[in-house]
Amino acid sequence: MADVNDSSEVFVLELHEDENPRDSDDDKIELDDVDLEPELSINIQQEAEGQETIQLSEENVNPGKIKLGPKDFELKKVLGKGGYGKVFQVRKTSGRDANKYFAMKVLKKASIVTNQKDTAHTRAERNILEAVKHPFIVELVYAFQTDGKLYLILEYLSGGELFMHLEREGIFLEDTTCFYLSEIIMALGHLHKLGIIYRDLKPENILLDAQGHVKLTDFGLCKEHIQEGIVTHTFCGTIEYMAPEILTRSGHGKAVDWWSLGALMFDMLTGVPPFTAENRKKTIETILKAKLNLPAYLTPEARDLVRRLMKRQESQRLGSGPEDAATVQSHPFFKHVNWDDVLARRLDPPIKPLLRSEDDVSQFDTRFTRQIPVDSPDETTLSESANLIFQFLH
Repeated sequence: MADVNDSSEVFVLELHEDENPRDSDDDKIELDDVDLEPELSINIQQEAEGQETIQLSEENVNPGKIKLGPKDFELKKVLGKGGYGKVFQVRKTSGRDANKYFAMKVLKKASIVTNQKDTAHTRAERNILEAVKHPFIVELVYAFQTDGKLYLILEYLSGGELFMHLEREGIFLEDTTCFYLSEIIMALGHLHKLGIIYRDLKPENILLDAQGHVKLTDFGLCKEHIQEGIVTHTFCGTIEYMAPEILTRSGHGKAVDWWSLGALMFDMLTGVPPFTAENRKKTIETILKAKLNLPAYLTPEARDLVRRLMKRQESQRLGSGPEDAATVQSHPFFKHVNWDDVLARRLDPPIKPLLRSEDDVSQFDTRFTRQIPVDSPDETTLSESANLIFQFLH
């Protein structure tokens, strides 16, 4: 970790600018060539150099080449729903891990096959979860498929979404925010070293385990080394955390994750994302052009970190250089953080989920947990050629 005193001169200058109304308008992006209806477009993205392939390893999933299917898991509760299917809490009924609880993500093949770009995202999710083992990233334990569906069996994270805890609290204190950011930064840094851009950092994709530590989930939008399109669902509901270069289609790299971290930090400290408006078109406009207004109650270090992470020009953004996460970690906001202790999960989580048992679902939205858990039969029959797309699960 760099000496925090190294940046003291710049730091004071930045704080002085903070009181000047000119300070955050210097990098606004003009709207002339920006598509303000991104859901109508497909973005073909050129990858940055140095991205690496994530190799699929059969040893990482279904140890001993166990043949599994839906029959091996008893549905207990519904944890969430998305456009592709559902997430259930399940209990494994036999063999290895019998009676242990997991989260089962069920994806309908038919909805994925409608766009092959989506298939690339699903393949990315599986490859990434198999390759990535990290204290702050959800673990993929098993995976299998039927004629109509894909099943990902993930560790069950009973602490629930950070989003729900933030809603309950209203805002987080800076010490609490520092704890969560520290664990997230280590996860992002690990992904970036593997050549993976996360691209979907938001409170709903950050879960807490039973002890209250962070786990990043939902890798469907991660970027592997291959060129692939960003389709409609990329833009649904997460625009508030998206970096300008994603919205302007000017090409993006790992620095988009540091912008999203800044937006997330702002959200934790104030209770709302930094740029919002009454509709998506206006939200995009504010992300590209509006002044970043930081409340006066934030400490100078917190204000400075948000500003540096949310530089619209990628080259000026903290973390955008080759040292990546290390430059973010060395910011004065984290001056009291021992990063070895963070990685070893030795720090005391600020929110400890109140759980009665291993299968407790009290930290999840009752809109889902009260539903009857049914993995509805899928009548769709895919052609042989369509099913070839899912060979990567074998």
